Order: sequence, then structure tokens, then C-alpha cells
Amino acid sequence: MKKAVHFGAGNIGRGFIGEILFENGFEIAFVDVNEAIINALNERGSYEIEIAEEGQRHIAVSGVRGINNRLHPEAVVEAIAEADLVTTAIGPNILPFIASLVAQGIEARQAAGNLAPLDVLACENMIGGSEFLFEEVKKHLSEAGLTFAQEHIGFPNAAVDRIVPAQSHEDPLFVVVEPFNEWVVETRGMKNPDLILDKVHYEAELEPFIERKLFSVNSGHATSAYTGAYYGAQTILEALQNVTVKNNVEAVLAEIRSLLIAKWGFDEAALVDYHKVIISRFENPFIVDDVARVARTPIRKLGYDERFIRPIRELKERGLSYQYLLQTVAYVFSYQDETDEQSVQLQALLAEKSLEEVVKEVTGLSDQVLIDEIVSAIEAN
Repeated sequence: MKKAVHFGAGNIGRGFIGEILFENGFEIAFVDVNEAIINALNERGSYEIEIAEEGQRHIAVSGVRGINNRLHPEAVVEAIAEADLVTTAIGPNILPFIASLVAQGIEARQAAGNLAPLDVLACENMIGGSEFLFEEVKKHLSEAGLTFAQEHIGFPNAAVDRIVPAQSHEDPLFVVVEPFNEWVVETRGMKNPDLILDKVHYEAELEPFIERKLFSVNSGHATSAYTGAYYGAQTILEALQNVTVKNNVEAVLAEIRSLLIAKWGFDEAALVDYHKVIISRFENPFIVDDVARVARTPIRKLGYDERFIRPIRELKERGLSYQYLLQTVAYVFSYQDETDEQSVQLQALLAEKSLEEVVKEVTGLSDQVLIDEIVSAIEAN
């Protein structure tokens, strides 16, 4: 049986990556520091996924085990040394913290004479995630280890898309996910092109598909949350039942479409259908997705290369409209959640400094025209 090492035994790891790996005949070693989840994986060797749709069918995932990388890092290294595939779903900020273990695993393969090609896929919400991870891994490799990695270890970029709402169950392994999923891998970074996973798409160039996902799903989801919060909604479903909120989300996606078509040449009719599917996913009545979960970390989401400011910048460069994205940014600046550290921090900044200073600091923008437009949109809110 093929062996996979997956970093991140959370809901995305178990409810999306784990399901696909299982269906492709892999034995999966989940790596995490959550003792309850790791212990449960080792005790049972299986878990269940529920699909949030009519009938709520269950999928049983078996052939799984857990490794606590805090307590047993050597077991992670050993698993990587024998793996046919390594994947992650831990969050972009955590990737640097696993780089040393990945590097040790690579060097353990070298020491064991394992010349089988291995691909490491960072399945994160970011552009160039696997390449970023490789840059971090390089810092921990010897010169010989780096040469070995460049010859035998691939870090192909990947894009993943599946809504897994915040949830809590008596069974720590049980997870509810939406029916839709999409996993795209960039072929040019692969070292093992013979290992092709069923239900995974392979593309020569990934960036158009990553941007389609980030600017459509992430921007659309966040627009639903911040606009919904402005109008008092507690869940994404409730938000989209408000005609004003839904109209704003649709208008934002129309602006995103104009950018994706101008930049990458996507077919307009296909994008319209894709965006209809996205909104239907947000409106799934079997998923209760809290506005607070989707809207958390507003400072990060207002970043220069993030889901609002980047498309605004690129639309402006092309002379295309971004007025609804601007309005949404204004909603983000007005968002308040006392339980979210960044929300509290943002409101503190707004109380301490001028609005223009805060916009510059949070967005990283130097384009004075854009800064003035954002300030005006916030002041008009």
C-alpha cells in the first residue's frame, strides 16, 4: 500500500485531503500536536466524514494513524523517509515550523538510499505554498541534502478548495464537509509525474487557478461575512438571505470576473457558472458557517496581496471598475468582534491614528489615489 504523510490532522486535513488520499489507496500518517486527535487516530485507525447535503451520507476513512510531532519528531522523520507522498494543510503561518522535520526526512531518505521521487504538496490558502515551504526547508538542509532534494524531491504548488465550517462533536475525529471539492496540482514542479491521484486536477501552470479560487471563493466568502456583519447577520446563510448583502457579493464577483478574464483569458460564461456554484455553496442549508469564523483576522485579510487589496490594485492597473470591492473594504474597517485579536487591534489603531495612516499601515498601499478612495469609502460608510 502507498504511504502518505500529512501534516495537519484538523478538519481540512481529515475532511478533505485525508478523504482523497484514502480513496487513492494510501495509508495515511497524520502529523499534528493535538494529542486528543492523534491518540484517537491511533486507537481507532479510522474516522467518519459527513457530507453536508440531502441525505447527509457518511464516508468511512480507514488505514490512518497519528504522529505527535512535538513528542515524537523522530517518527515523523522515519515516516517521510518511507513516504510516497507528503501533504500539508496546517495554515501558511505554520509551514516554517515543519520545515526542519521535512528536511530531516529528506536527509533520512538520502541516508537510506531511497532514490524514489517524492512530491511535497502544501495544500494551503496561499499562492506558491509549496515553493515557499521548499525555501524554508532549504534552510535546514546540508549541501549534500540540498543536492539530493533538488534531484529527487518535488515541491509542486497546489490549490485546494472545500468549505469545512467550524464545528464541535463528541467524537474528535468526526468532521462535516460540503459536497464540493477541488484540488489542483501544478505539474511543472513534480518529481513523480507517474503518481496521479484520482479526483485531483493537474495543470501545467497553476497560478490562474489559484487566483481564480482566491479571488472568487476567498474574496466572495469574506465579502459575505463582512457585508453580512454590517447588516447584523450571524451566519453566512443568514447574510445571503439579505438581498442587499447578496447583491454586493454578486457585484464583487462580477468585478473579480472582469479581472480574471483580462489577466488570464478565462471564458466568461464558464466563470459566470463557476461563481453561481460558489454562491450556492455559501448558501448550503446543511452548513452553519458563522460570520465570526469567516471574518476573523481582518488585518491579515486587508493585506497588500490579499483577497481585497490585490484585486483592487490589479483592476485599477487595467482601468476596470472596483467600486464594490472598495465598499467591502469599508465594511472590513467597520467590523468589530471583541473575541478576535485582530479586530480589536484594528479598532484600536483607528482610535489612535488618522484614518489615512491606518489604511496605509494595514494595506501596505503607497498609491495615494487608492488610499484616498478607501478613506472616502470608509468615511461614507
